[in-house]
Amino acid sequence: MADKRFTASALFPCSAHELYDWHTRPGALERLIPPWERTRVLSRSGGLDPNGRVVLAMHAGPVPYQWQARHIENVPGVLFRDIQERGPFARWTHTHRFTDTADGARLEDQIDYALPAQPLLPGFSTRLVNGTLERVFRYRHATLRDDLLLHQRCSRTPLRLLISGGSGVLGSALHPLLTTGGHEVWTLVRRTPDRNRREIYWNPERGELNLAGMPAFDGVIHLAGDNIGEGRWTPAKKKRVIDSRTLGTGLLARTLADLPLRPRVLLSASAVGFYGNCLDCCMREEDSAGPDFISDVCSLWEHSALPAQEAGIRTVFLRIGVVLSPRGGALNRLLATSALGFSSRFGSGEQYISWIGINDMVAAVLHALTCESLTGPVNIAAPQSVTNRQLMGTLAKVMHRPLLPPVPAALLKTLYGQMASEVLLGGCRVATDKLQHSGYTFRHGDLEQALRHLLGKFAGNSPTGD
Repeated sequence: MADKRFTASALFPCSAHELYDWHTRPGALERLIPPWERTRVLSRSGGLDPNGRVVLAMHAGPVPYQWQARHIENVPGVLFRDIQERGPFARWTHTHRFTDTADGARLEDQIDYALPAQPLLPGFSTRLVNGTLERVFRYRHATLRDDLLLHQRCSRTPLRLLISGGSGVLGSALHPLLTTGGHEVWTLVRRTPDRNRREIYWNPERGELNLAGMPAFDGVIHLAGDNIGEGRWTPAKKKRVIDSRTLGTGLLARTLADLPLRPRVLLSASAVGFYGNCLDCCMREEDSAGPDFISDVCSLWEHSALPAQEAGIRTVFLRIGVVLSPRGGALNRLLATSALGFSSRFGSGEQYISWIGINDMVAAVLHALTCESLTGPVNIAAPQSVTNRQLMGTLAKVMHRPLLPPVPAALLKTLYGQMASEVLLGGCRVATDKLQHSGYTFRHGDLEQALRHLLGKFAGNSPTGD
């Protein structure tokens, strides 16, 4: 029986060679993996040339499996082709074709596949596979197009960059965005470093960080810090939250300030929690810190970076909102409880949430890295904050789940104490004028649009095309 064929095609604002070159860079596959899929790159070798291999950890529902692909053909600037060597399909061949048109480069993804025992399977099995592929390639093409436009603005000059917190939700999304833009990325790690992977050892608790002998960095992005939104805030947890931010930030800022060749820019993570529970007030960067514990944490966090600022390094404090990603953080925890539906609200549900999708988050970081006019605190959030009630209602709509009774504030306080009062029941609405006036354009400024993109719940059924 003949193989089935799926094709998705889209135009991109570049030449065919530029589009092909993007696919050859480290991190390209990671950028194209949809965030709703529990997929990891386990190993790779050989690039796109014949006999190059990639091994992925994947899931079919709750069942884990490995997918091994091997490249069998590569014509630079024209096409490359890979086949499944190990995986769930009886046969699988994926051909990527690149052609120039009057309107830009066309990428055609053609997949020829056969299912195990295909003649015995009902017709809907093929429709199910094609539907899944439509979602995947709609995400891939939209993300690739947005990334290319971003790099045209922000990645004209390759930079050598240093990142902390590279293994977290934010760092693991940022790293491949940077490398596909042609930037050289080094990461700070707390274990024995692998120089072949551009790793540098540090230990903030012991004050250990030695950049002597390292190449000069153009920019540093500091994201490391203990997760403040998990568990009760016991005295030990509070100390860990503060120390993980102030010790690391202070060590990094002092070390950079003492370098003979300093980086031009330091981006240091902070949070919109700086403003505390501000009810329905819209907070701007010039507003003072709130009175809450989370406000104190952010104030101390930002203050710890002052040695870099005083040394003349352009220092940007990224006051980040609630980052939405199915791979971790608040959205991941909400999805884990969605089998029956979503609670209609936490407490009153009127508390504001300044949110941002993960792809906008990392794109805004690259923008801040290369935008010379940005300095000091910058709110990194979508332009339209929503209430907790609106967030839960929109998530239920996108996921086609019912809304369940609200979670009482008293119950949350009993379970999580002060953390519930400040994080789950407190709210913050921030203005993003500073970011937008610096030239940043949001990919998904609307909550429903962002959730549909991140979760693969698109309103239409066709893959991204012309």
